[in-house]
Parts: sequence; C-alpha cells; structure tokens
Amino acid sequence: MTHKRPTFDTFKQTALKDPEVKAEYDALSTAFEMKRQMIALRKRAGVTQEQMAALLGTKKSNISRLESLNSSISPRLATVEDYARVLGYSVKIEFEPRTH
Repeated sequence: MTHKRPTFDTFKQTALKDPEVKAEYDALSTAFEMKRQMIALRKRAGVTQEQMAALLGTKKSNISRLESLNSSISPRLATVEDYARVLGYSVKIEFEPRTH
C-alpha cells in the first residue's frame, strides 16, 4: 500500500488551522510579500544582486540578506525606497483593517 504525500497547499491549509501557526504566518506575510515583490522587480529589470549592490553602494551580501525569504530582518523604509527607486519604481504603503 502506497501513501500519497501531501502537497504543499494541503500541508499549508492543515498547518494554518492551528491558531499559533496562523498568527505567526499572518505576522510574516507582509514582509514575505514585500521581499517577493522586490526580487521579482529586480529580476524583471534584468539586474543581478551584484549589480543591485553597486547601484545602491553596498555589498552583494547585503542585497542577499535583504531579499532573503528566510531572514527575519526588516529593512528600513528608506532602504526599500532606494531599492525601488534604482529600478524605476516608488513604494506605496496601504493600511487595511484587520480581519480578526
């Protein structure tokens, strides 16, 4: 008898039923989405992390850490604005009411 491994989506749905996991997920989701967008913008522009570092006057390791989805580092708003600016974008922040 073979057991089918759960998909990531199934695993995520199950895990998010735990209130503690859900709270942590919600707390991290904004930072995760911001970093995901930053990476996508840089790649869409055809800019490497090394080039991005040069544009921002920093080291590649700083860009890598800034973009890391596994990092709990929260960049300063000015850093995010500079990152967006050199790629031809601006930063827009919206506040939304909590749903819980």
